[in-house]
Parts: sequence; C-alpha cells; structure tokens
Amino acid sequence: MSDREGLFAGDDPFEIARRWLAEAEKTEPNDPNAIALATVDEDGLPDVRMVLLKEIEGSGTDGSFVFYTNYESAKGRQLSATGKAAFVLHWKSLRRQIRVRGTVTREDGPQADEYFASRSLQSRIGAWASRQSQPLTSRGRLLADVTKCTVRYGNFPKRPPFWGGVRINPLNIEFWADGVFRLHDRFLWDIQKETGWTVQRLYP
Repeated sequence: MSDREGLFAGDDPFEIARRWLAEAEKTEPNDPNAIALATVDEDGLPDVRMVLLKEIEGSGTDGSFVFYTNYESAKGRQLSATGKAAFVLHWKSLRRQIRVRGTVTREDGPQADEYFASRSLQSRIGAWASRQSQPLTSRGRLLADVTKCTVRYGNFPKRPPFWGGVRINPLNIEFWADGVFRLHDRFLWDIQKETGWTVQRLYP
C-alpha cells in the first residue's frame, strides 16, 4: 500500500492542491484562498503579506499558482528583482497547509485582462487610483484620487499597464496535515527537470 493514501493520494500535486482548496471553500469562514506571500527586498530582508490566490493552473510539471497585484508595489518590485517567491496556504478548519517555493513570471496578457474585467467596477477604479505601497498623506487624498479616476475612466476602465498577474512556477510543494500528538504528516514534492516530480515523506 502506498504511504500516500487518503488526503495525500494522487500523482499530481496541482490536483491535490485543487482538491484541498475545494474542501477549504466549504469549511473556512472567509478567504480560503488567502496565501501568505513571501519575497525578499534588495537588502535580503524577507517580506511577507496576505494576497488572494486566484488560480491553480495546469498539471504535472507544467502547473502554476496565479495571483494579481500592482507591479509597482513593494512586492511587485521585489518579485521583478529576484524572480522568486514563496507562499503558504493554511486552513485552520482543516488543520492543513500547503507550502510552495518557486520562480515567478508575469501574466499581463489576455488572461489578466479577462480577470480584471471580472472584478467589480469599484475594484477596477481602485486599481487605477492606488499607488500601492507608496506614502499616503490621508484617506481623503485616496478618496479624491478615486473620484478623479472615476471621472477619467468611467464605467469601463481597462486594466492598468502596471497591474496584472504573477504566476508562481513551483520548484517544490509541501503538503502538511495535522496529526495526533504533533506527529504530523508531511510530504515534499520536488521537481526534477529530467524525471518530473519526486515525493519524500518528512519528519514532522
């Protein structure tokens, strides 16, 4: 019998991730797709924040994880500078988590346009108005910028050139599930260029 039965069964880590996320959507009180995204700044200092994972794409060795952001924000600049990122998905209701580390590329084509168009009008205007991560004198200034952008772009604002998707192409993915007496189950998937994914159980 395989050591990876039940929660961990399967030969495709992206299918496992999609399955776990679908379960979390039924149990988490809000934002089951929230990830803690880690980057590194120009001094090598780690930086982390919560963003929303929007897609788990593909399968096998061609899968990826996609979120959207302002490319001129702190995380956007850090991602551009290093080309690397890590994140964790943690679900308290399921007592499970997924950790991912990998390289990044931009998704700033039709897929990003389609996602941007699916957002509420207020969110699209907000994307234009916010100089994300830059100093702000007051909330009144932000609201004034929103008003200006509302007048300028109307009801059908296009996607800003500085806003789009980020695709994380994983080098490794770790699936973790809570165990009794802290004897947790951990499986690390590592991608190999020639042979594809290898899987290794880890000590808790």
